[in-house]
Amino acid sequence: MNAESNNKDYSKTNRIKIHQPDADKADRFNPRNRIYVRAIDGLWSSLRRRMGWVAMLFFLILPWIPWGDRQAVWFNLGEQKFHVFGLTIWPQDLTLLAALFMIAAFALFFVTTYLGRVWCGYTCPQTVWTFMFIWFEEKLEGARNKRIKLDQMPWSFDKIWRKTAKHTAWIVLSLLTAMTFVSYFVPNREVYVDVFTLNASGGIYFWVVFFTLATYGNAGWMREIMCIHMCPYARFQSAMFDKNTFIVGYDAKRGETRGPRSRKADPKEMGLGDCIDCDLCVQVCPTGIDIRNGLQYECINCGACIDACDQTMERMGYPLGLISYTTENKLEGVKEKVLRPKLVGYGVVLAVMILIFIYASATIAPVRMDIIRDRNQLYRENNQGLIENTFTLKILNKTEQAHEYTMSVEGLNNYKWYGPTSVTIAGGEVLTLPVSVGVDPVELSSSVTNIEIKVKTHIDGEEVEVEQESRFFSP
Repeated sequence: MNAESNNKDYSKTNRIKIHQPDADKADRFNPRNRIYVRAIDGLWSSLRRRMGWVAMLFFLILPWIPWGDRQAVWFNLGEQKFHVFGLTIWPQDLTLLAALFMIAAFALFFVTTYLGRVWCGYTCPQTVWTFMFIWFEEKLEGARNKRIKLDQMPWSFDKIWRKTAKHTAWIVLSLLTAMTFVSYFVPNREVYVDVFTLNASGGIYFWVVFFTLATYGNAGWMREIMCIHMCPYARFQSAMFDKNTFIVGYDAKRGETRGPRSRKADPKEMGLGDCIDCDLCVQVCPTGIDIRNGLQYECINCGACIDACDQTMERMGYPLGLISYTTENKLEGVKEKVLRPKLVGYGVVLAVMILIFIYASATIAPVRMDIIRDRNQLYRENNQGLIENTFTLKILNKTEQAHEYTMSVEGLNNYKWYGPTSVTIAGGEVLTLPVSVGVDPVELSSSVTNIEIKVKTHIDGEEVEVEQESRFFSP
């Protein structure tokens, strides 16, 4: 996957060097060289667009789904609560979030080992938003050749209104993206109402403006620069590739030697392969590479070049699949191996992590208790002659409804509880309750006694009990 292997100069067909008349000398790795992506229809392009629209709509709609008196997905950083439909994740449960990130990581490793960079080509936000921005570009400035001519033309009314309309559409989409993203952390009605009525806080305005500019810059201007120069995934994905990984590949044995010809000409008589050197595969590539030069780390496996090549093959009356999803072994005529140790290993770890996450989510306790001993005094003798220890109980109601909780102690005989034995805690609240436990010295056989403080409640008709171990000190 050597990026320097691309020796063919195709800058005439795919890049225009801004403010440089000698465009033929343009370097495709120079961020100042713009790629004019050509629109293409086909199986993989249609699949990518549909997946992009689904991902976009899912992102936009999710904060608006109601769940009781709140939105279904709400990352409440102020109260340190993550609401995901009926599940509330507290700071004490952040191991669930860590497990979720591990599942996402191993899912990415598994998919990359098997199908290459399909995440980049079909579901990566950078790709989804970039293609949406390109869609606005095509609708307002025209097809690829028209956009090239428009950028080369001097400024005129036609050029000004088209550029203005395009950038306005980009900014509106960027603003919608930013406000939707902020809505995952701030209630959506507050975001949309307060921002437009100028009643939002400075923090909300900052993040809305920040993510608006980030989206506008990434999808409108940087585009393939993010994939080629900044995305770390492009750098380490080669460690997961092997010769059985599905990639977008060009069948050089069938395609070479390249050359133009008429539809009626026999390529074998002309000493040519099936590739007519139309360069459409380069023109439709969002990262500007020539897939005919072999596997390159810039390829995001979007399949646009497959659709372009298949259309050309169909017009020429040649078999499809000159460029296709294939493997290096298949291109070399070696038998493919679907199941291999690395893929099986990723799959097993992924399955185990998913099972652990499901179990942990299903068994998450709806109540939590922490015990803090009085650090100023291990024990004291009260006026009744009892040895008394003081504790501070922190009881967290992790549900969204109020419940009554009762406290008790195990490990002590004939103890006396100083403080309320029953409390009611509102949903999502933490109660700090100082209590003391007194015991007659004759009931104690050691200076340190292991005890358990228990909290019981009833949730949805079922008894829920949590317990916490502590120590009872005495002379």
